[in-house]
Order: sequence, then structure tokens, then C-alpha cells
Amino acid sequence: MLSRRTLGVACASLSFVGLLAFAPSCSDDAVNPTGAGGSTTSGTPGNAGSTTSGTPGNAGSTTSSSGPSTTDGSSTSSGGTGGGPPAPLVRFVAIGDSGKGNQGQYDVAAAIAAKCAADGCDFVQMLGDNIYDSGVSSTNDPQWQEKFELPYANIDLPFWVVLGNHDYGGDGAGYEFDKGQHEIDYTNVSTKWMLPSAYWQRTVEHVLMVGLDTNMAMYNQADDQAGDVPGWLAQSTATWKIVFGHHPYLSNGPHGNAGEYDGLPFVPIANGAGVKDLLDDTVCGVADVYLCGHDHDMQWMQGTCGGTELIVSGAAAATTSLEGDNPVHFESEALGFLYVRIEGNTFTGQFIDTTGAILYERTMTK
Repeated sequence: MLSRRTLGVACASLSFVGLLAFAPSCSDDAVNPTGAGGSTTSGTPGNAGSTTSGTPGNAGSTTSSSGPSTTDGSSTSSGGTGGGPPAPLVRFVAIGDSGKGNQGQYDVAAAIAAKCAADGCDFVQMLGDNIYDSGVSSTNDPQWQEKFELPYANIDLPFWVVLGNHDYGGDGAGYEFDKGQHEIDYTNVSTKWMLPSAYWQRTVEHVLMVGLDTNMAMYNQADDQAGDVPGWLAQSTATWKIVFGHHPYLSNGPHGNAGEYDGLPFVPIANGAGVKDLLDDTVCGVADVYLCGHDHDMQWMQGTCGGTELIVSGAAAATTSLEGDNPVHFESEALGFLYVRIEGNTFTGQFIDTTGAILYERTMTK
């Protein structure tokens, strides 16, 4: 039986030759097709506000460790001192690769609803591949109900969105560039869907949030983002700067690291060199955290890009195997999501599974 990475290479190779794309008709559910959880690994400790839009684009085994000014495995809360005002607080859930309408999506949604009811949430951040397998054909497509509105009916929060390759059609090849606009337009239809443009920025309390369109970067069509995003990050005086995208910079999942996705480092487009270039030029060393999906698992990488923390949260509906060897603070093949609490100078992230269990927690303090 082929390994998941071998299968990914075969599919991506056929895609590039036949369609100049990187993931045609290759099911992301080749491993754990029902969305069942996999393994989790933990290692030893070691080292809504204003919005600006860019130009619209056409539980198993676990690993963990920590770095300077971080705490692993314990909750941290900060607040005002000496009778002063409380520290600004932002709380949200980050989920990627969610739009399947399967039992896994419903199970994760129920866990999100419970977590937000218990600890509070201001919004949900979707990390792309919002509607499988090939996005939507219009704002009236019945898939909106099947794969977004109904699964999240019990979560009464705004859902902020970035686009993934499946949202751009082609069974995940991402070359039907007009399909992304349908998801942008749905912002004017839904009471909770928030995608003002293919890439965007907004400030919530003391946090700058930037949403990227990494699918267009795959096709080397991200000059507008490369021009706008550095200015957004440089000009912001926010305490925390968080960037959201679909494709990972580093990942131990089947897709792997940007620049050599799916084991195809020498194949243009498919290798994700455009994503790596965009992140290197705009995000790395400037943002505090880059959050993404694409691989269907949960990972908090030990490696950074220029000091920017790298987190993968793509297990919102189904899971795939972890096969890479990048050092990690934590990784898991279980279904679940990332819960983030940013209070004053403290950022705390928790990976939570469908039972509501906290699989891993890490706190960073400025």
C-alpha cells in the first residue's frame, strides 16, 4: 500500500503534467477517511475592529517542547494591576480544512460550541478549504447549507475566512480563479460569513490580523499581496500581529514544507515556492504568529521563520498522517481545533479535540 506522501507525490505529479496544478482529484481523506483521530506526540520542553481589504483575487501520538518566554502545559491569565483597567482581551478559534459536511465537521463544531460557551470566543477564524471538493458555483449553491451553515448553526459568532486551494476549484488544483469571488460575495448573504476580499487586514483590540490568499501565491500571482501586506504589518502599532493563510511554511503532514510540497521540489507551482516567497518576503520575522491549515492535523512547529511562530490547525473535519521530521512542540492526528486567548502581552494557544480535552497548551509572553 502506498504511503500518504507517496500517494500525494503521484497525484501531484499527474496534476502538474495534465493540469499545471498540484492536487487534482486526490482525496485528502486517503488516511482516516471518516475523520477519525490519529496519533499525538509531545516532546520535552525546550528552548471586531477596523478592516481593510486587498484587491479581490480571481487522539493518537503527540510531540511538544517550548522556547524562551514560553510556558507549556499550564494556563496563564493576565489582567490590570494596581486597580488599573483590565488588559485587552481577544479570544478566537482557528479551524482549517473544514468544509466537508461530514460527521467529523459536526463533531468539531460541537466541541467549538462547548468551548466558546465555557471560556468565551469573539469569532472563529477559518483557514481555507472551506468548501470541498471544488468550492461553490454561486452564493446560492446548496453546499453553503450542507458544509457551512448547518454544521455551525449552534455557533453564533462571526466566521472570518481565508481561501484555500479547494475553494478555487479543480478538485483542489485551485486553478478556477473565479470561484474565489463566490466566497467573497457570500459575505453579503450570510449573517456570519466574513470575507471582505481575497486578502485583508483588520485590528481587534490590540491585535492586528492579516488574511492572505496563498492559493494565488501558489500560481505566482501574489504581487498585490507582496505590495500591500508589508506596509500593513509595518504601520500597525498593535501589540500582536497574527497572519492567517491556508498553506503551511513548515509541516510534517503529507504536503510538507513550502518550496517542496508533496515531495516535488523541482516542479514549479506544485512545489509551493510561490507561497514560500510570499511568506519570506512579507510575514517571516515581522508577524508574531502564522496560522494555517492544508495538512489535516494539528501542529505547533518548533522551527520558526525569522522568529515567527508557525502553527497548523487543519483537523476540523478529517485527518491525515504525520510523516515529516520537522521538530515540533506538539503534533497530533486527532480531530480538533486551536483555541487562542490573547490577553495583554500574553498569547495562549490550546489544541482541543472533539471530547473537549486540551491536548496541548503553550503560552508566549512579550
